[in-house]
Amino acid sequence: MTASDKPLQQTCLHNLHLEQGARMAAFGGFDMPIQYTGIIPEHLAARTGAALFDTCHMGSFRISGPDALGDLELLVSCDVASLPAGRCRYGLMCNEEGGVLDDLLVYRLGDDEFLLVVNASTRRQDAAWIKAHQSPSTQVEDCFSKVAKLDLQGPASPRIMNRLVEGLTDPGYYGFTSVRYHGEEVRISRTGYTGEIGFELYLTPASARRFWREAQALGAVAAGLGARDTLRLEMGMPLYGHELCPTRNAAQTGFTRAIASAKTFSGAYAIRRPDAAPQRLCGIRLGGRRAARHGDTVITAAGQTIGCVTSGSFAPSLGCAIALAYVDSAQATAGTPLQIHTERADLPGQVVTLPFHTGATARRPMADFLGVSTT
Repeated sequence: MTASDKPLQQTCLHNLHLEQGARMAAFGGFDMPIQYTGIIPEHLAARTGAALFDTCHMGSFRISGPDALGDLELLVSCDVASLPAGRCRYGLMCNEEGGVLDDLLVYRLGDDEFLLVVNASTRRQDAAWIKAHQSPSTQVEDCFSKVAKLDLQGPASPRIMNRLVEGLTDPGYYGFTSVRYHGEEVRISRTGYTGEIGFELYLTPASARRFWREAQALGAVAAGLGARDTLRLEMGMPLYGHELCPTRNAAQTGFTRAIASAKTFSGAYAIRRPDAAPQRLCGIRLGGRRAARHGDTVITAAGQTIGCVTSGSFAPSLGCAIALAYVDSAQATAGTPLQIHTERADLPGQVVTLPFHTGATARRPMADFLGVSTT
């Protein structure tokens, strides 16, 4: 049996998605909701109200022990030692050639205890890579079967959370804390893949189903992966398998905040080579609504191929199409005109500074939104 023949996995919310009329499709080995009422209204719910996403398909590993910090410093590109307890940091896990095996979040739970949140499609490979590089004293626990994950995103999300949980305090952007939900201790964080203020919740499967319904009753809109994709694209955030992959050097991504400049980690030498970035990931804003797609070529006005599109879509917040693409470094500066060659036409565009959408709320304090109505 090949990987494509394997039955799709289901999250603990699968029956609820079917009950609510979600359009389902395969993603990362799971049968996941792509949309409910439609991508654009779900997208706009996250930008102006609150949207609720099932992210139970993502993986998580608890890493602990006296050598856990040292192991992680060698495994991930971000600086882990300076991360205080109660804070998260975005990083890359790379092979020795500088290619990206996964992008992930590091949560520091304590001096010698960490949580890694990883992508669904790479969870098993990540586990093998981590265990192959762990010290004998380091313990690695796969938490996938024990923990459900939901994302509540948008300016109305603090008000909804405040109604549903006890002990809510603002952990701040890229921070996390614990609250009580119907007597259960629940970890929440504020990392925001959509760009909007919101929360990621780590809770039991039974509580996840209950929270989903209770949040909807307070105005949260069920949203699928289609809206999640357009939201992250407007923010210039990467999707593994599109912007990031094992054969593309991490130096080309431009995610300098995720790559420490003064430590040794897997792939560091290859990433720091002077010739590591012949191309750069950049944002392209198109003139109309017609979107480019993954794999379309980027060309100059003279027809010279200078790159390829990794993600493209109509951007509901902007009213035009946008794309992320790897482009030859000489043409990857803001203001450079170019075209994207698609099957139907050549679409004129221009390189722009990321993010495309500049009015997002993720970095603002929670207190700013506690009076936001959900209706």
